[in-house]
Amino acid sequence: MPNYHFDRLFNPQEAEELIPALEVLVRELQVNATEFRRALAEVLKRDPGAEAHELPAIIARYPQLRPLSSGLAELTHKIESFGCLLKDIDQGLIDFPFELDDGEVVFLCWQFGEPRIVAWHPVDGGFAQRKPLPGAAKPLLN
Repeated sequence: MPNYHFDRLFNPQEAEELIPALEVLVRELQVNATEFRRALAEVLKRDPGAEAHELPAIIARYPQLRPLSSGLAELTHKIESFGCLLKDIDQGLIDFPFELDDGEVVFLCWQFGEPRIVAWHPVDGGFAQRKPLPGAAKPLLN
């Protein structure tokens, strides 16, 4: 397993304290991502040849995409500035580095809509490998 380094490790309470702020930021990010995708689809509809280019080149070529792209980057930065990792915009998945009792670092996993941290997964795993956090009474969202 690769050796990972995280600037901050969380405990479940510390991660849960961020949920109110993360709910606002993730929802805003989801709305902005939808708007960006709509604008990108319009660009590609008007210029089908643009699809052959990488996304950064398309954004550079079409100024109307720049503020939307910058907004997405800014929201992502705000979320990750807490020390957590944004894993999926649409599902609203956020991971928090956490050290188990045996010293293994894993991710506490939060999904938009969950009122608290209810699961964790290995660093090399993902949402599909989520395991219930001991003491978490709420069922996992699907």
